[in-house]
Amino acid sequence: MSDKSTFHPALAVSNIRNHISITLEMENVQYSTWAELFKITARSHKVLHHIIPPAKGKEKVPSTKDENELWSTLDATVLSWIYATISNDLLHTIIEPDATAMEAWNRLRDIFQDNKNSRVVTLEAEFSNTKLEHFPNVSAYCQRLKSLADQLKNVSAPVSDSRLVIQLVSGLTRAYRGVGTLIRQSDPLPPFYQARSMLTLEEGGLAKEAATGSESAMVATSGMDYEDSGSPSPNSSQSHNRGKHNGNRKNSGRKNSGGGKGSGGGRQSQSHGAAARGGQQQPSGQQHPYGQQQWGSQPWPNFSPWGWMPQWATPPCPYPSQGWAQRPMSNKGQQQGLLGPRP
Repeated sequence: MSDKSTFHPALAVSNIRNHISITLEMENVQYSTWAELFKITARSHKVLHHIIPPAKGKEKVPSTKDENELWSTLDATVLSWIYATISNDLLHTIIEPDATAMEAWNRLRDIFQDNKNSRVVTLEAEFSNTKLEHFPNVSAYCQRLKSLADQLKNVSAPVSDSRLVIQLVSGLTRAYRGVGTLIRQSDPLPPFYQARSMLTLEEGGLAKEAATGSESAMVATSGMDYEDSGSPSPNSSQSHNRGKHNGNRKNSGRKNSGGGKGSGGGRQSQSHGAAARGGQQQPSGQQHPYGQQQWGSQPWPNFSPWGWMPQWATPPCPYPSQGWAQRPMSNKGQQQGLLGPRP
């Protein structure tokens, strides 16, 4: 009976990390969560009175030596739980020789909850200026608001659930305007966790729409790349044929106007000249003296150093409308005109 009476459930805890997974640090400001987890663990193992004094009239003072030893053992166990779940900086700050678990607990509370009025001002300003645009997702945004509300509660400035929901809606971005309007127009306002669930579902829908839009953009981009790589299309074929036709016209005009070696119109002019002068061909070095000037759509004829003159193209007004032809020389000689001798 004596062995069973001295056994305590707190002594069966081999690793406190299995019950309190949070490490209390000065930077992350998770004192509220850490303290709540610690109190739950202490209550479940019947050692809550070692960190929080019981109400008046319920104090239990050890009366026997065995009870005094058990109390000292349990207090050391709770103190080791505290030291094992805080950072090294906090450990070096609060540790003292022969300290009790309640003394260590109160030192931590004073570190995170001293100067309540100053902390209320700072936390209120941060709570009011928290916006969704400063966080990667809705979950992190809601978690930060809830943490600030808990800290305000610990410094005797509790935040009501309705105010928490209003601040949640006021800090939303433009993309969540629709669901924000739905939440604030509800009467009464939905609880904080329900509003958080609505925003999370809206975030999932927006992510799905963004993924669908990106896939459509990729398909359109791949189609443009396929056309640029040389795939046949009606517009590209017509443009190609028009460009080819215009290029042939330019090459034909260039070849007809030149007197050098060429093909097409150049060869036709040379063959006509050779037939008119009995098979003689024009030397390749002779070129048209007037360059590439044209009458209408017909090129200027080539002049020959042997006196041959081909058929002239029909000139525009005020020039004669009939072509100029070679006339045989009469035996009577040349007649004098106003502008000199004429053929």
